Amino acid sequence: MSTKRFVAILFFVLLPLGTVFALPEIQTWSTANGARVYFARTQGLPLLDLRVVFDAGSARDGEEFGLASLTASVLDTGAGDWNADAIAQRLDGVGAVLGTGISRDTASLSLRSLTQPNLLEPALETAKVILAKPRFAAEDVEREKNRVLLALKQREESPADLAGIAFFEAMYGDHPYAHPKDGHIATVEKLTRDDLEAFYRKFYVARNAVVALVGDIERAQAEKIAEELVSGLAPGEVPPALPPVPMDKPAQTLKRDFPSEQTHVYSGQPGMRINDPDYFPLYVGNHILGGSGLVSRISEEVREKRGLSYSAHSHFYPFRVEGPFLMGLQTRNEKADEALNVLLQTLKDFIAKGPSDKELEAAKRNIVGGFVLRLDSNQKLVEQIASMAFYGLPLDYLATYIPKIEAVTKDDIRRVWQARIHPDRLQTVLVGANAAANSAQ
Repeated sequence: MSTKRFVAILFFVLLPLGTVFALPEIQTWSTANGARVYFARTQGLPLLDLRVVFDAGSARDGEEFGLASLTASVLDTGAGDWNADAIAQRLDGVGAVLGTGISRDTASLSLRSLTQPNLLEPALETAKVILAKPRFAAEDVEREKNRVLLALKQREESPADLAGIAFFEAMYGDHPYAHPKDGHIATVEKLTRDDLEAFYRKFYVARNAVVALVGDIERAQAEKIAEELVSGLAPGEVPPALPPVPMDKPAQTLKRDFPSEQTHVYSGQPGMRINDPDYFPLYVGNHILGGSGLVSRISEEVREKRGLSYSAHSHFYPFRVEGPFLMGLQTRNEKADEALNVLLQTLKDFIAKGPSDKELEAAKRNIVGGFVLRLDSNQKLVEQIASMAFYGLPLDYLATYIPKIEAVTKDDIRRVWQARIHPDRLQTVLVGANAAANSAQ
């Protein structure tokens, strides 16, 4: 079956049936050593996508900022008897793709393979050894650390990156979300092979893992794959909960001079958790305010009416505990004050009055239309299911997503935005040429 035909079939499978989506059934169980498993069978393409997710993101760095990221990036550079070249040859030989990744909450390993046994089994064996027997060879650690340090030095030349770092530090203070995922030059320089191995042994354990599988295999085969995949992991323990995010910091504006033609502006506050009870009215409201690109209110006010910026936006980034609500733009240095004032006034107007009927209807159509595209491949579906599993969302989360979007009202949006978003608590950062001198705040 061609990929195009599969996508077309899936589109119709995902069309609303009344108020419920006919998505693949998600089944869940645990392995013998304590990993939670989520499995959805999709038929038609001989592919298996899997993802193993650990509570081992940068929020678990402690004082060694960058440790979680460096550990994840070195994980697949050598394992068991194989070096990086041998791992690459094993995967290339069977057409499999393996990757690692990190967020503030998670570290993950992903694998995509064809399901023919002679191709799938070597791919799974490679992933198993990488998970259970990473080498953390000294030469691999140093090579990757030098690559990271070079990237961090280049980051110092990006006003957008510096503004983003300053924004997180201003908003989160001493919270584990405050520092950048890749760390700082001074902290990464100190990291050693022993640090990486200790981090791995603490967090890459079965009870701290979820396994998501999506593909054309039977439940019994999924059980066997999941069991074997994580069999080499120690049971371990679940790490302690993250501390609460400070939610009542008074507003502050930080300005940093940088020799750039544009000033980068970020403003926001702690927003919401992934499983936040106000998720849907906050999300739909933000789609109207600044999350829908050129047709959003912020873009209309900042870009279209006043020509102050090529792009201006707002987003929620929900994490395990409150992730940021962030508004951002870049503008000519001498226009930074004016653009920031328009941005803030647009937010205040939206909080006070909420959306119009026309805006709400357009937002719902846009979100519903785009939702299918977020699930139109096994890779996207396994990403969604892995996220559901990690954050403990209900099994019907995807099936009830559209009905919950459609149920959002103007009153819902106005109520939660007035209760949750406070202009007098916004953390604002400006980075650009003469930012301090140009800004009146």
